[in-house]
Amino acid sequence: MNQPLAYVHPSAKIAPTVVIEPFTTIHKNVVIEEGSWIGSNVTIMEGARIGKNCRIFPGAVISAIPQDLKFEGEDSTVVIGNNVTIREFVTINRGTKALGKTVIGANTLIMATAHVAHDCVIGESCIIVNGVLLAGHVEIGDWAIIGGLSAVQQFTKIGTHAFVGGGSLVRKDVPPFVKAAKEPISYAGINSIGLRRRGYTNERINSIQNIYRILFQKNYNVSQALEIIETDFEATQERDEILTFIRSSQTGIMKGFRLE
Repeated sequence: MNQPLAYVHPSAKIAPTVVIEPFTTIHKNVVIEEGSWIGSNVTIMEGARIGKNCRIFPGAVISAIPQDLKFEGEDSTVVIGNNVTIREFVTINRGTKALGKTVIGANTLIMATAHVAHDCVIGESCIIVNGVLLAGHVEIGDWAIIGGLSAVQQFTKIGTHAFVGGGSLVRKDVPPFVKAAKEPISYAGINSIGLRRRGYTNERINSIQNIYRILFQKNYNVSQALEIIETDFEATQERDEILTFIRSSQTGIMKGFRLE
């Protein structure tokens, strides 16, 4: 580590194998674990907890206070899992008293200029593409991909293995395993390519597709569709995950399939 052109607060806990490049600033109450690399001109502020083998590229600002007028200086953190890559000029704000932390799951990639606001929870192995804006309290499930320049409204949830097309405005919850696109955000099929890459069989993919046909393409309302899905489909992990996600939605889910 021993980089004389970087500033590291004496109370920061930095593992011996961490590499810190010149002109980086690391504040007090920061923990960085083994094998991580911190590029030049990075600012890591109070409350950051950075896991093993992470890579943080120049210009990133990690754990700045929330851009929330209700924030009153309470203790909070940014928790970043192992093997996370954070590219140039990403900003990640720490939590508020609502949750107390902002969380980035292991093996996630956050591309250049994205913003992750206070109290967001991003799952493992996600990809947040260039210029994505996540407002406060957004939740994103494991393996989700958010296309470039998309903006996600506060308190919105995006399910596991979902794919959100670039430039989307996400004002409603996006259920697991689907593709979402258009304006307003709408169902655009299931994320079959992503699911195959992750080892899902054709049988499991077809079952997911049939569930979403009932929900989004058969002119049932949500309550009717959920009742049919629960009654007519075999109980599987995917079926139950979809049902639980939709029933717990606070903002409502996105619209169904529409012909232009």
